[in-house]
Parts: sequence; C-alpha cells; structure tokens
Amino acid sequence: MESVLTSLAEQIRSAAAAATPLRIRGGGSKDFYGQQLVGALLDTGALRGVTSYEPSELVVTVRAGTPLAELEQLLQGQSQFLPFEPPHFGAAATVGGMVAAGLSGPARAASGGVRDYVLGLTLMSGQGRLLQFGGQVMKNVAGYDVSRLMAGSMGTLGLITEVSLKVLPRPMAEATLRLEADQADALRRLRAWAARPLPLDASAWMRVDGRGLLHLRLRGAQAAVHAACQSMGGERVDAAPAHAFWQSLREHSADVFTRPDDACLWRLSVPDTTGVMPLAGDDALLEWGGAQRWIHAGAAQAQALRDAAERAGGTAT
Repeated sequence: MESVLTSLAEQIRSAAAAATPLRIRGGGSKDFYGQQLVGALLDTGALRGVTSYEPSELVVTVRAGTPLAELEQLLQGQSQFLPFEPPHFGAAATVGGMVAAGLSGPARAASGGVRDYVLGLTLMSGQGRLLQFGGQVMKNVAGYDVSRLMAGSMGTLGLITEVSLKVLPRPMAEATLRLEADQADALRRLRAWAARPLPLDASAWMRVDGRGLLHLRLRGAQAAVHAACQSMGGERVDAAPAHAFWQSLREHSADVFTRPDDACLWRLSVPDTTGVMPLAGDDALLEWGGAQRWIHAGAAQAQALRDAAERAGGTAT
C-alpha cells in the first residue's frame, strides 16, 4: 500500500508542477455527476480494503478505492448498515466516491446525510502530503471539521485515501405503506406525521396511472412499526416490491427519472413546510417529506423554477 500512495503522490506533485488538472476516479460510477471531467486520470482503485472494523463500536475504517458493495456486504454480516443509503449508480461504486459525491438516498431526511457519518479521514493534499483529520469517535472532532467538509467536495479539496464511518444496527422491523392522496393532501399528512413520534424513515409521493400515491417506509422496533401501521392507515406493500421501489429511488432508476426528449430533470431543494409549487405540478416526485422534489421542465421554465425555489427558501438545479 505504501507504493500505491507514493505513486499517487508523485502524480499529484507532477501535475502541480505542470499546473495541469487531475481527474480523480474510483469506479467511475459517478463520472456523469458534476462538471465535465478533464485532466489526467488519478486512479484510486488500488486503495482497497477494510483496515479496521469494530462492530461493537459501530465504526469501520476503509480505504477509498474499496467497492461500496463490499463494505455493505461486510456490514450486512453483522446486521449493520449505512443509514444514509448511498446510491451506487453501478457495481463499481467506491467508498471514496460515495464521500466525495456526498449523495444520500430515501432515508436522508430521517437519518442524515453522508457527512453526518464521517468520523475521520486521511487525504492527500495538492502537494502530495498525507493529512489526517478526525478519528474513530465523535469526541476526536475538534477545530475545523475537514472530515465532514470532504463530503460532496468532488475531489476539489484533496484525494481521499481512507475514511472512518459510523454505522448503525439494522432496524428490527420494516414496513412500507401506500396511500392514495393528491399532492396537497400528501404534504399535509407528512407535516402532521413529522410532529409525532413515528418511526417514519422515508417518504415518496408521485402520480402513477393518474393516481397520486404516497409511499411511506417505517423502520424501528417491532411494536413501534406495528402501531404506526395501524394509526397511519393505507395498504401495506409486500416486502419484495417495497424493496424494489425504494431501490429504484435510491439508484434513480424509477421511470420518473427518465428524461423526456423536450425536458430537463430538475431537482428542487426546499423547506419541507413548502406547499404545492404550481410549476412543479402533478408530475413531480416528492421525497424527504417534501424537501426534495424532482420535476421535468423545458429550458424556457428554467428561470421561473429557480425563482420559485428561491421564494420558498430553497434552490433549483
């Protein structure tokens, strides 16, 4: 591993001396994300393996080039998981790319994002020096929290070589409910449920075959999930189709993410108290209790969408 780090440091120093960019790449599953990639390839694939895992402490330390699927399989063996549900976008996704992209899945609103589970990391600076930040427990985080700052940085602040993550035990029970509701009713219900001690882990509203459907995922203790199912109503979805549904949202493979020829897919990030947005209409997908909204819109609507999101206290991208 020392030779791999030395080689990466030499590449970085050479690029710095020549004032040329580098293109950091783990598995390439997120090459589409962010700005257009330029520069010589800086491959982290050889930075692979779990260096420390303490199931009883709920902490795992892993090298950046380790496939995300391998890490999740390891955690599964101990009935643990990454609560923020990072999307893979392909079998080649790596842990370093997961942190650098900073993306989270359906449970983001309830469980937090990538940055909330990064305890510490090692990165290689633009001078080819290894720098360590944070540690393996929360109390080690002092001063500038560079570890969390790396989440979503897309490699602009340095090359992640190793990261320590907090993990959690898998919930004892899980259930998915499906209710018929229009968008306004769905938002009203979600706001009301948010004020109650319910094990609501994820939500998604969309229109399917002309009907507005609100999906809810409950996770927690068996008694809590059972009680919530009784009080919230709706139809309980079987485990297999429920799993496929939430996976399709996590991986952006659901039909709603397919872009029509004459429209772009927009992501609106707004406060979860925001009501129905006229421009979003009934073709929207609402996640995270209404805080994340996906819609298709043409280029002519771009400024109107941005203005509407800004008025609501959010953004449109």
